[in-house]
Amino acid sequence: MTEPDVNPKAYPLADATLTKTILDLVQQASNYKQLRKGANEATKTLNRGIAEFIVMAADAEPLEIILHLPLLCEDKNVPYVFVRSKQALGRACGVSRPVIATSVTIKEGSQLKPQIQSVQMAIERLLFSTLPAADMADPPVVIWEREVTQLLRPADLIPRLEDALGKFSRRDAAEVLQPVRTALPLQKHGGFMGLMPTYMEKDGVLSTKFVCFYKREEGSSLPAVQATVVLLDPEYGNVKAVMDGEVITAMRTAAVSAISAKLLMPPQAEVLAILGTGKQAISHYRVFTETFSFKEVRVWSRSKQGVARFIRSVGGPVRGCSSAEEAVRGADVILTVTGSTEPVVLGQWVKAGAHVAAVGACRPDWRELDDVLMKEAVVYADSREGATLESGDVILSGAEVFAELGDVINGTKVAHREKTTVFKSLGMGVEDAVSAQLVFDRWKAQAGKVGGKFTS
Repeated sequence: MTEPDVNPKAYPLADATLTKTILDLVQQASNYKQLRKGANEATKTLNRGIAEFIVMAADAEPLEIILHLPLLCEDKNVPYVFVRSKQALGRACGVSRPVIATSVTIKEGSQLKPQIQSVQMAIERLLFSTLPAADMADPPVVIWEREVTQLLRPADLIPRLEDALGKFSRRDAAEVLQPVRTALPLQKHGGFMGLMPTYMEKDGVLSTKFVCFYKREEGSSLPAVQATVVLLDPEYGNVKAVMDGEVITAMRTAAVSAISAKLLMPPQAEVLAILGTGKQAISHYRVFTETFSFKEVRVWSRSKQGVARFIRSVGGPVRGCSSAEEAVRGADVILTVTGSTEPVVLGQWVKAGAHVAAVGACRPDWRELDDVLMKEAVVYADSREGATLESGDVILSGAEVFAELGDVINGTKVAHREKTTVFKSLGMGVEDAVSAQLVFDRWKAQAGKVGGKFTS
């Protein structure tokens, strides 16, 4: 089939190099029993949530008999691609007849996982490689949650965030230009939309994050946070990349909390307590256990089911606690990552010299920590302006922010390890900016290895 004969609805269409890679993987997937043949079977794998990616034949006749699959793939966030020949697809599936659609399926511990991930990334890049480009600018790329998760690692991110926090606290507009987050109330839905732009002139980084956050009822199936990060070219003003912001938000927030602990927690800290069991709690557990060595990790949530789900998710040694007090008493490091609007940690429970990283309560009337703790501890923040305008823990207690983390990193303020310390985390655009730039740089490097080219 020549190029003009291909139905334009068969999009995206793999080129010869990618087609060979896909068909080779389809053949291996058949050998590993990770393949379902036919449009009906592919549909079933999508509905059951077991599809890694879908391959369709561009010469299916009529093509409309498989065009429900791209729509279903988009609904299920599963990559899909067309190859030119149903006969070639059938041979790759190990049968002598033509095959118009097939699904490579999920299998725990599969040896094919690295190859599958590479093909998924190549398909997703192909999907956006033919978007019309702006004048003098490359077309934007879209980097999905799966790719962000693969590309963003705490060990790489933490040093970049330390550098960014130091730059922010120097208040040099040529290094970091960042206003306090703008919050637009979504009153009907009990939430807010935050806009977090940042420009790092010397580093050539321009970005903004759109984040919607909500006060959800216990047991709600709706997400508490949804975020998207946009990376732009500061010279042309065009969008270079749009990427999933939830992974970036969870990872950079946990990494900054880890920086606060690195600077402020007592020496030989042994016990970590986590209050909350959502995505931020899981991200904090993974970053903290990867970065530090704790002898005991405790977790608490208002919901026993939440604690059980958290323990299953992290797959590491964790002790579930029946009360916040049980989790907090005797802990060296305490992480509050809740959706609470009232204090969940009382100062009388916190042992002298402990470090508390308070991540939730990002509105002026929301709280996680009581007045006793806020007034007795030495309080640090990522942004002094952000804490005094947005943090209910700071505003309602009347506590003074002693320093920003960047002040400690720059050596202009002391890290009071010997005292009880609180780090009030609000999150900043500069944290998203350096995280997004790291993801984009890694994506470009990876794109150069898979398919031989990239679009940005």
